[in-house]
Amino acid sequence: MGIFKSRKNKKFSYTPRHFKNEGEGSPFEMKHKFDDYRKTVGPTGGIKSKFQNAFDELKESPDRSANRRILIIIAILILIFLFIIEFDLSIFLPNT
Repeated sequence: MGIFKSRKNKKFSYTPRHFKNEGEGSPFEMKHKFDDYRKTVGPTGGIKSKFQNAFDELKESPDRSANRRILIIIAILILIFLFIIEFDLSIFLPNT
């Protein structure tokens, strides 16, 4: 029993009595429709490997407008945080 290890969920192979499997898989399998296209879903190592997978997925993403939007949102949140802690932004401006 590790302190930092997360428990795996139990998996059961339940098949209903009158279920006809025609290659569609289990109707009771809970899966997101985009899980097949993501690397970040599933058992991975630690938090470092999760961040590396997320950044790799961000780099491979063909949607540049979404990436730009995320960067703009992050910049706005940083500016709001700096405003809340009353950081003096005048140090970035040239002295005249």
